[in-house]
Amino acid sequence: HPLPSPQSNTLLKPRCITTTTQTSKPTSNKNLHMSNDTRQAALRLEKMINLEEEHNTNNYFPSMQSSKLGKRWKEYHGMSNWDGLLDPLDDNLRAEILRYGHFVETVYKSFEFDPSSPNYANSRFPRKDLLERCGLHNTGYKVTKYLRATSGIQLPSWVDKAPTWVAKQTSYVGYVAVCHDKEEIKRLGRRDVVVAYRGTTTCLEWLENFRASLTNLPIPCNTKRAFEKNGVMDRSGAMVESGFLSLYTSSLPRKTFRSLQEMVRREISRILETYRGEQLSLTVTGHSLGAALATLTAYDVKTAFPGLPVTVISFGGPRVGDPRFRRMLERQGTKVLRIVNSDDVITKVPGFVFDDGLASDGGVHVPGFPRWIQKRVEEAQLVYAEVGRELRLCSKDSPYLGNTNVATCHELNTYLHLVDGFVSSTCPFRASAKRFLQR
Repeated sequence: HPLPSPQSNTLLKPRCITTTTQTSKPTSNKNLHMSNDTRQAALRLEKMINLEEEHNTNNYFPSMQSSKLGKRWKEYHGMSNWDGLLDPLDDNLRAEILRYGHFVETVYKSFEFDPSSPNYANSRFPRKDLLERCGLHNTGYKVTKYLRATSGIQLPSWVDKAPTWVAKQTSYVGYVAVCHDKEEIKRLGRRDVVVAYRGTTTCLEWLENFRASLTNLPIPCNTKRAFEKNGVMDRSGAMVESGFLSLYTSSLPRKTFRSLQEMVRREISRILETYRGEQLSLTVTGHSLGAALATLTAYDVKTAFPGLPVTVISFGGPRVGDPRFRRMLERQGTKVLRIVNSDDVITKVPGFVFDDGLASDGGVHVPGFPRWIQKRVEEAQLVYAEVGRELRLCSKDSPYLGNTNVATCHELNTYLHLVDGFVSSTCPFRASAKRFLQR
C-alpha cells in the first residue's frame, strides 16, 4: 500500500555511464598574471555561474516556454486523452508533468514529520510563502487553501493517552493553488487551479490503506441522470476502496475539522465565483495515497461542477475503484494520466484486475473462469479497474539507478527522474537528462 516518500540527501551515482569531474574553462595568458587569491575568486565565481546554469536547466517553471503550450492547452490537459503525446513523450507534456510533480513535492517538504514537534502533521510554513520556502520561485501560483484529511477509523478510548503520532486523526495532506500571474496565465492559455496531495505519512493513514475492500460510492441525486443508460441506472453503482473514501469524506464531530471533500468543494466554488467568466481548468495531482485522493477529488469536483475541465496527473498511485467507477469517470469527462513505474508494487494493489468488462447483467466478467468463481470474486469485493491513460516507465531503464529496493521504486523523486529521462518505448532514456536523484 502507499508508502511515504521521505526526502533524504544521498546522491546516487550513475550506474552505466562514466562520470567526469567538471573542470573550469581554460584561462587566458592574462589570467596567468593574476594573484592566487584573485584566481581562486574568479574560479569560485565561475563555479557559481555553472551551478546557476544547471539550476536553470532543471527549473520547470520557466518564464518563457514554447508558445505551443498555450495554444494547445486542452490537448496537453488531456482533452484528447494525450493521443500522440506519450510515446514518444512530448517535451511540453514532459515539462507539465514535472511541473505538477514539483507541486506535490512541496507538500512533502512542508510537512512536519517530527512526532515530538507540537506542529506534527501540520505544514511548517504559512500559505503566503509556502512555494518559495520549498524552493519553487516564480511559479505564478499562489496557495489559497490548506487541505486536511481525517481518518474515519473509530479509536478505542485508551488511545487518548497514546502518543500524538498514534492518535493523530487529522493531518495536513495538501493544498489548493491558483495561477495569478498574467504572463503565466498567457503561457498556459487559461487560469489553472491546482490541487496537490502527498502520500501516506501518519499511522491512521496506514490503517486506512489496509481497508482494501470496495464500498459503494454515493451518487448525488442531481447527477444520476448523467449515468443512466436507456433510462436505467447501472446496477448497484460504482464502488471504491473503503480506506481512500474514508479519508476523503470523514470529518470530526462538531465540525472541528470539515471533511476533505467539503474543504475542496467550498474552495473550488469560491474560486469559480471569484474568476467567473474566465477560462479555468482544474489539475489534481498526487503521489501514492495522494494519487488515490486525487482521483476521488476529480470525480467529486466534476460531479459538482460539470462544466469545469478536470484532469488528474498522478504518480505511483494504487488502484481506486471497480469497473463501474472507471465507467463513471469516462462518462463525466474526467481525464486521468497515471505515471507508473513498472517496478513499483504499489501500482499493482489493491485487489485484482481482470480483462475488463462488465457482464450484461451488470456483474463482473472474468474471461475463462466458471461463473461460480466469478461470483466469489464479486462477493470478495476485490475486483478493481485501472483508470485513464498510463505513461509506463521502468527503473531499470535509468543508467543512474543502481540496485533499487521497493521503497526507492515508489519514491516521488524516482518518478520525476524517470519522467525527465524517458524518451519512448524504443529509446527508454535520454543521455541529456539532468535530474539526479536525492534519496
